[in-house]
Amino acid sequence: MEESVARRIEGTPQFIELVRKRSSLAWTLTIIMLVIYYGFIALVAFAPALIGQNVGGAVTLGLPLGIAVILSAIILTGIYVRRANGEFDRLSNEIVAANNAAMGRAR
Repeated sequence: MEESVARRIEGTPQFIELVRKRSSLAWTLTIIMLVIYYGFIALVAFAPALIGQNVGGAVTLGLPLGIAVILSAIILTGIYVRRANGEFDRLSNEIVAANNAAMGRAR
């Protein structure tokens, strides 16, 4: 791609909206995951008695909480993929269509 085409695309409102929305979602989901993960690690470090509580049989509270951390990562990834395949793909397609239309007019 020519540098002038890339600069023109980077300046379009659709591209700026795409970058803003994608970055905002990525940072939000990253912060949520970090809070969940480090919250779990903090419980292990600072409240081992709580994590070690028996919830049935030989299972302690740490096991379901650990599984919840893993499931939360899967769910947050699913949220990102859903938005990427929906809204972000729509915005990308609009950018490509607008660029193709502009290139057609320029020729």
